[in-house]
Amino acid sequence: GKGDTEKVAIKILDKTKLDRKTQRLLSREISSMEKLHHPNIIRLYEVVETLSKLHLVMEYAEGGELFTKISTEGKLLETECKIIFSQIVSLIPNLPLVLQHENNIIHRDLKAENVFYTSNTCVKVGDFGFSTVSKRDETLNTFCGSPPYAAPELFRDENYVGIYVDIWALGILLYFMTTGIMPFRADTVAKLKKCILEGTYSLPSCLSETCQKLIKGVLQPVPTKRYSVKLIMNSEWMQGIQYPKPLEPFKLDPRYLSDVSTLKEEDIECSNTELSLVCPLLQKFGMASTRTPATGTGKRSLVEVTF
Repeated sequence: GKGDTEKVAIKILDKTKLDRKTQRLLSREISSMEKLHHPNIIRLYEVVETLSKLHLVMEYAEGGELFTKISTEGKLLETECKIIFSQIVSLIPNLPLVLQHENNIIHRDLKAENVFYTSNTCVKVGDFGFSTVSKRDETLNTFCGSPPYAAPELFRDENYVGIYVDIWALGILLYFMTTGIMPFRADTVAKLKKCILEGTYSLPSCLSETCQKLIKGVLQPVPTKRYSVKLIMNSEWMQGIQYPKPLEPFKLDPRYLSDVSTLKEEDIECSNTELSLVCPLLQKFGMASTRTPATGTGKRSLVEVTF
């Protein structure tokens, strides 16, 4: 209603830094994201494309990354882990496939850096392929985007089943959430590959037996022996947990979302020209916009949008 505000994040990707194949796959991924309706998936509201840039208007999760929270504050309590982990597990079948660069392999990019807090007990997953294509680090891109979360078959096999890779990543994520560290650690991708292929890791004794059993069931070297999503959800450790359900489809027209909305640029650099390109889109939907210029050393600015 009147007086309500909603923050959204505007992420800008430089198309000139992406090859044509990556641009096509990104376009396909954006299309799939627009169709996603799940309470624990970051919504993509609108895309504004210019000759050189893509402006992604997305739902804003102001609580920050799960990765940052654990890295700065330490591991989560198991009771908290169950609540957060259940939300991530529930959306696995709904996640879009994302580009991974080795041999054009495609699977989901699940990691703590892509899990965002919207409140103390609610998280949303987002930034699927966008972080991969916008941060071109050759060391990581020579291998599947997120080496610490990579299943052993990604190093070993030309063909693999995507869901098994997702399950492995869930196991890595659960380990990180409950211990505050990664099960496989190394200072180079080559050494990390060796650790993952050897499959040796330790489980702290402070973890409950049921939690240890779940992690062991998920981090199985042989893909077909890993727990399924159903087994994870029905595991002893997860007993009593309520899982979120997908939402009904919604209109992407911003007028449908609220009467008054505040758009804030988050974690991106944005020039005056780029923001001026977004304003015509806002006007197209019948919104009047005013802008507060960026201050200080950063190129952040605030766009106040009124429906």
